[in-house]
Amino acid sequence: MKLNRLFLAISLVSSMALAQAQTVLRVSTPAVPDDWHAKMWTVMKDDLAKSAPKQFDVQINLNASLFKQGAEPAAMARGNLELSAISAQDIAKIVPEYSIFTAGYIIRDPAHLNKVHSGPIGAEMAKLVSEKMDITILAPLYLGTRQVNLREVKSVRTPADLKGVKLRMPGSKEWLFLGESLGATPTPLAFGEVYLGLKTGTIDGQDNPLPTVKSAKFYEVTKEIVMTSHLVDGIFISISNKAWNAMNADQKAKVKAAAIKAAKYNDENRIKDESTLVDFFKKEGLMVITPDVPAFRTAVQAAYQKSDISQAWPKGMLERINATK
Repeated sequence: MKLNRLFLAISLVSSMALAQAQTVLRVSTPAVPDDWHAKMWTVMKDDLAKSAPKQFDVQINLNASLFKQGAEPAAMARGNLELSAISAQDIAKIVPEYSIFTAGYIIRDPAHLNKVHSGPIGAEMAKLVSEKMDITILAPLYLGTRQVNLREVKSVRTPADLKGVKLRMPGSKEWLFLGESLGATPTPLAFGEVYLGLKTGTIDGQDNPLPTVKSAKFYEVTKEIVMTSHLVDGIFISISNKAWNAMNADQKAKVKAAAIKAAKYNDENRIKDESTLVDFFKKEGLMVITPDVPAFRTAVQAAYQKSDISQAWPKGMLERINATK
């Protein structure tokens, strides 16, 4: 009996030591469970469980249940959060040079997004992020191509048709400027409040990629999608420098590889979704129209050229992005 107790005690101590040895990686995301950039975290977690067994305890928190959308970078800098997918808009609050990636009609498509951020430009900009935010970018992530989604049919053709439309945008100046450049009245609102805002008329519309319109069920409370394609939106799987610097070289390589695998899973599925969702929304009774996209592009680019935002862009960076093939 005493021997059994001894074995039990040894087993318990071993289990506790194993648990303590694991590196906790808390994930915070506003993504809803059905969205690909929520599901991708499970891909990353599973990959780490295989490549680095019992080394990491990945804790996934969806629906902004751990930190509100936009609060993640500060939490990471404080060491209160290890992993998140942060937006260019949130990065630009601290690293103004990054605002070039918040501007409409600059990144052409998902392949261009990946090439820009996985190459020399991405490395240069990521170095600034690490130095100024204590965050290391692991992989670029395709969030989708953003479209305008309205609760009432307006048959939008040009930016003038969005005049007076209360278009929900996240609350940073970069997001609000993008909404203004489209011709709308940008209205800040937390993502979790958008569905009710559309339902009650607090806002007239919102902009998001089509997979998000589906996963968040915005199509239930809207009647029109305007295919402006105004922003090929990227977010970035990122880790706090505190957690990153505590890892050895082998762990860093495995975490980065897992992030790249998760990003690829997200990207492939989002691109596939986008190719089928127009038909889905039409079947749900929404009007889907393609406006005068050149008119939108001209208006948006002119607005940015005149703005203070573009003054922060590194010299020659726009030309380098355009030249990336």
